[in-house]
Amino acid sequence: MHIRFIDDEQTGQKFHRVLRERVDAYFKENNISKYGNSTIVIKSVVLMICYLFPFILMLTTSLPIYVHYILWCVMGFALAGIGMSVMHDANHGAYSSNKVINFLMGHSLNLLGGCVSNWKIQHNVLHHSFTNIAHVDDDIDDKLFFRFSPHGKSKWILRFQYIYCFFFYGLTTLYWAVGKDFVQFFLYSKEQHLRVSGMKKLMAFLQILLYKIIYFMVILIIPIFVLGMNGTHFFLGWIIMQFIAGITLTVVFQLAHVVETTEQPLPDDKGVIHDAWVVHQLKTTCNFSRSNKWLSWYVGGLNFQVEHHIFPNICHVHYPKIAPIVKQTAEEFGAPYLEYDTFGEALSSHLKTMRRFGHD
Repeated sequence: MHIRFIDDEQTGQKFHRVLRERVDAYFKENNISKYGNSTIVIKSVVLMICYLFPFILMLTTSLPIYVHYILWCVMGFALAGIGMSVMHDANHGAYSSNKVINFLMGHSLNLLGGCVSNWKIQHNVLHHSFTNIAHVDDDIDDKLFFRFSPHGKSKWILRFQYIYCFFFYGLTTLYWAVGKDFVQFFLYSKEQHLRVSGMKKLMAFLQILLYKIIYFMVILIIPIFVLGMNGTHFFLGWIIMQFIAGITLTVVFQLAHVVETTEQPLPDDKGVIHDAWVVHQLKTTCNFSRSNKWLSWYVGGLNFQVEHHIFPNICHVHYPKIAPIVKQTAEEFGAPYLEYDTFGEALSSHLKTMRRFGHD
């Protein structure tokens, strides 16, 4: 079904125009670019060092096993940070005005064992265009042990999903590295999101396969079978790294959309959502812990999801400054501006929502 957003009263369109004008004026008056600055460059360097240096240290230095596990944990948090603060902005074209830099930094996704082309379809196209619309937004589709939407299928085991969710959240990037990209490739091909055919489709598949081979050669096969690292401990350390990265990434993303205050509307029989696109984003997206500078630094502004969904082409380093503009303008036009003051409040709301969806 083709989804359309129609604002019957036209107020949403006026709101969007005024908001864009005010945000544009902020950048013009302060003579700054909407793209990244030295802050994101420094952050990228710090996170890359925290990911790559422990790995190099393990390969080149004789260290106790417990130190190896500590280093894998550091890599897990760094890996999640790269995904949220570097890869995410770059693949939205917001990291830099230079497309080559965006391309290179966007491919830091390969450090997770992921594939950029699939991620852009899932995130940039399906999620950002049709946020929280069941059966279209891939992020809230039913999963094997999860129901993220009141419009999904009910199963008896889902009544416990608010309890076991963190374990499966931790498996997210592990599944991503091993199988998700292949599943998505065939799914997106079937649904015609992957708009290539014949030899180009084969080349796209081989590219994914090549990325996976290179990733596993570097991260596991060469260290264990060539450099002689202890296979059991090294593989377990990699699992721990993936689990930390998976649970961190998934929880942060869930707090923006699957909480008590956000809506999950369905289109009518003609595929129409009766809201302007920008108002739909405000109703389906939630901020959290905006005043926490340390959290904002680490999660790459993903606690400013309202601003990100309306202005995905603006680098996250600017969100704390434009957030008051968005909130004030939303209040003037009677549009919602959803947020939780703390991370804990948002997490509690997510768990209550998961419990409700599991019991409905």
